[in-house]
Amino acid sequence: MRLILRALLAPLLAFFAVAASAQYPDKQVRIIVPYPPAGTTDILARLIATRLTERMKHPFVIENRPGAGGAIGSVAVAKSPPDGYTLLMGTVNSHGINTALLSNLPYDAIRDFYPITIVGSTPNVFAVNPSLPAKNLAEVIALARAKPGTLNFGSTSPGGSPHMSGELLKAMAQIDIIHIPYKGAGPMLIDLIGGQVQMGFDNLPSSIGHIRSGKIRAIAVTTLKRFPGAPEIPTMDESGLKGYEVSAWFGLLAPAHTPKAIVDTLYTNIAAILKSPGIDKQLLDLGAEPGGNTPEAYAKQIAADVEKWRKVVAVTGAKAE
Repeated sequence: MRLILRALLAPLLAFFAVAASAQYPDKQVRIIVPYPPAGTTDILARLIATRLTERMKHPFVIENRPGAGGAIGSVAVAKSPPDGYTLLMGTVNSHGINTALLSNLPYDAIRDFYPITIVGSTPNVFAVNPSLPAKNLAEVIALARAKPGTLNFGSTSPGGSPHMSGELLKAMAQIDIIHIPYKGAGPMLIDLIGGQVQMGFDNLPSSIGHIRSGKIRAIAVTTLKRFPGAPEIPTMDESGLKGYEVSAWFGLLAPAHTPKAIVDTLYTNIAAILKSPGIDKQLLDLGAEPGGNTPEAYAKQIAADVEKWRKVVAVTGAKAE
């Protein structure tokens, strides 16, 4: 009887799902950012929300829910109704590193979400306060080796990709520098500019303005290739740490079991936005490259990052403070 009921109900449920998708959206959509305002995740989320509001004729609003390295906002979306009206601006932190670093993560980065598309990707940047007597990576490493345990570096959140960038530097360069975790890019950058911390790792978009103004000095980006929006900044790899690579991405996800038609609608509109005139320059000026990969490709990216960061954590012994 149950099998018969399921067979009878399945077409009806599918019909209602398609009907709802055809009208989507017909009210406000929330995009939860699991980090504080003013960081890269927030900057890119607000950019895409503005464009989606214009294109889809209904408001896409940002709600910041920071905490626990992105876990608080992420689990809130995972537990939301799968109707397309609550989305997550996920990151390599929330959907790659957290899985490797946190044993009690309250969500499954793969099973609990339906990837839509990556909005943008960016290198992290290693920067120092201008008062630090080191102009390049070799000089930073030499200074750290001469004074073990005395230099410190800030990062935007414990366990985030900026933190892990610093841990990878420590491991590959065999130096002893102290990690100072912050709750977001804003507070970390204030202290880096003010000299309360000597060095810092951050996503490039939230630091690029301070680098260009001379308030902080860029040492290197963490990707294997120089960032086209700031080609003057060398990579960690070419600066002496061969094979060093950390890349950050930022993308929208829906709760698992969201109707495919809704996900496809969102993907189609976001991909069109990312191909629209001027958006690539706008993102490059912010320090990011446009995304737009398919939901299937995005899912593969998440799975690959979960595996990658498990290996990095195993090698470095990194912990979330």
